[in-house]
Amino acid sequence: MDLDTLRFANFSAVDEAVTDWSTLVSNLADLKKQAEDGLHQAANTANWAGMNAQITKEFIGKTAGEFTDAHTQARTIHRILSDTVGELKQYQKDLNAAIDRGLKKNLTVVGTGDGRFTVTMNIHPDRAAKGTTVPDHDESDVTALRDEVQEILRKAGESDSSAETVLKAIADQATTGFADTDYKDRDTAANAVREADELAKLAKKDPDELTVQEFDRLNAGLKEYHDDPLFAERFATDLGPKKTLEFWAGVADPQVAPDLTRERREQLGELQKNLSLTLATASQSDAAAMTQWKRDVIELGDQRVGHRGNILGFQVMSNLMRAGDYDDSFMTEYGDRLMATERKFTGDGKHTAWQQLGFDPYLNRMAGDTGWDPMSGYLKGLSNSPDAATEFFNDDFIPKDDDHKEAVSNFKYLFEERHWPDAMENDFSGDGSDDGRNNLASALEAATTGHPAGEIPTLDTPAHDKEQARLFNAIVSSVGDDPERLTERDYMSDSMGQMASEYLPDINRATTDVSRDSEDWDQIQKLYPIAGTDSGVHHRDVSKFLFAVGQNSAGYAAVEVGQEAYMSKLMAYHLDPDLPADQRFSQDQETTVKYISERTGEVSGVLGLGRQEEVAKPGGDQDDAYDYSISQRKNWISGSVGTVVGVGTSFVATPWVGAAAGGAAGTVTSVVLERVFKDAEGHALAAAANEMGNRWQAGLAQNNEYVALGAQSAADRYHLANSDDIGTWAREGSRQGYINARAILDGQAPGSTTTP
Repeated sequence: MDLDTLRFANFSAVDEAVTDWSTLVSNLADLKKQAEDGLHQAANTANWAGMNAQITKEFIGKTAGEFTDAHTQARTIHRILSDTVGELKQYQKDLNAAIDRGLKKNLTVVGTGDGRFTVTMNIHPDRAAKGTTVPDHDESDVTALRDEVQEILRKAGESDSSAETVLKAIADQATTGFADTDYKDRDTAANAVREADELAKLAKKDPDELTVQEFDRLNAGLKEYHDDPLFAERFATDLGPKKTLEFWAGVADPQVAPDLTRERREQLGELQKNLSLTLATASQSDAAAMTQWKRDVIELGDQRVGHRGNILGFQVMSNLMRAGDYDDSFMTEYGDRLMATERKFTGDGKHTAWQQLGFDPYLNRMAGDTGWDPMSGYLKGLSNSPDAATEFFNDDFIPKDDDHKEAVSNFKYLFEERHWPDAMENDFSGDGSDDGRNNLASALEAATTGHPAGEIPTLDTPAHDKEQARLFNAIVSSVGDDPERLTERDYMSDSMGQMASEYLPDINRATTDVSRDSEDWDQIQKLYPIAGTDSGVHHRDVSKFLFAVGQNSAGYAAVEVGQEAYMSKLMAYHLDPDLPADQRFSQDQETTVKYISERTGEVSGVLGLGRQEEVAKPGGDQDDAYDYSISQRKNWISGSVGTVVGVGTSFVATPWVGAAAGGAAGTVTSVVLERVFKDAEGHALAAAANEMGNRWQAGLAQNNEYVALGAQSAADRYHLANSDDIGTWAREGSRQGYINARAILDGQAPGSTTTP
């Protein structure tokens, strides 16, 4: 900081700026509230359909989010400016006070014009006016004044430069829109940047020279700051793409860093996770340096990195994608280059690639596979990036050209054709790992549902678009053609069950066997409204798919609970006396109730047959495993069973969202699901099956009760006089649908078999 700049600074213009920012923050707070309460919440509770459900609703949600980000960014900038101006004003006071004290000792401070200053005698005694007494001073006074002024200028310069660094970093975070960077003061932001610089220096060291103490410091710092945008971007760009890959390749390799492997083997997985989360946060930055970092990482994908000479960039980076939400465009471009390398190494998918040999290092130190196959880590990353996952699976692995009569999508290649390499477990047991295909299932869940795998959809989750629906159709068709693609890998069924539970309108439409080209299709659309795009799945494929999913307890629970929730919402929707006539499936209540009930019975019947198939296997999951999975769904919904809302078209069209939208307990869906969970926790089906000697028959009776309860609860809600009749119709329809399930799976006409 220049002496005269600080000494004679006029802060009036800066004060006005701080005041303006304060006003802006206040105004944005009002706009944020209006956008959230007015736009966003209204959009989430409206009945959207068609393109509005896919585009307009999502646009409103993102626009409301921009107001939130704008307010957050403006508040952070105001805090930094206010802190900095306040400090500089104090340093100006401190400087002038020091100069005044120097004058009392006949010392003056003079700037030299080049950013420096001198401390000299103010009035030489020989030139003092006659009769004037000049204060005495010694060399220590000169030194003390010089040091005091120098320290004030240093602090002022640091305050000014750190504010500049932080403000520039915040501005660089987003080239369009606003960054959601939030700091309580300037020092907090500056400390994050400073910590990033220091930790990057540690990570730049050769891994074999990194001490255990430095490892701990690095791990602790990344754990504390991995969600901090300024820290993450600064750390990643300071370290650089090549050093990032070399760091992890070395630290994870016992031949390169034997001391760390010996002393901190148990902490390597935590470091991997924290580094992954940090890089994921950094990838969201639009800063020019970070944009170049992402390009360079992709370029390094098929190049050798690290000390061994046989590890490629893709193998390292993919293992740093296992945690966190990476930028979608980066994930898409990375996936394109990874699949091009895969195609090259496998001869268009004819051979196995990435096969690990016994002396190759374990690049994944988190639970699961060894990480030698880059596809596993990348797919795990895609499971947190739904939009990128959708685009990736619909892209071509092998495009249609002169040498290939048909294109092969990334989905088809990975799900049906790939020769997956054998992978040892990370516990060095040597057992095979299913992580690659399991991560594939998780990524497909994200790609078809529009939300990260393992999460429940929210009111902000957009309706299924064309590409998501297209992919779900491909999955169902593939399993329909060869159910063993799923039954032989039942660990994938939890994800398959979840995606099916979010496509229940499409599935129920398919079970009607009404042609989409017929005049009756308009009525089916009214019976099962869909907010987004219909996936167009076929009845045969749906039945085989659900039968396969039903052979896994987690997959069964996802669809069974989802179908009962969906059925109850449909009953409440269609039995509403105020439903406009042009939205009714039929003007006859009995027809409507029986139609809904029969489809529900069939879905549950197919699932029940899958459950029976699994329970009958030697060593297969037993009834208690299924009951436990159903009871776990209650926890997964996070208690929303008692807070479900009344039914609007959008909640019928997206079944799970309505179950978490808030409202009063005792609604139709909550009543049905509470009964489902109570029966599961009490092992009601198992007890009934043992008593009756027929698990399938017991399942039929139990499903009849659920459907009847949903129908009668809806009738009671609207005070319909014929509640008992409605319950009877529901039981009749459900029973027939459940019976039809066995016939359909056996390739017979619905209704051609009867129960004993």
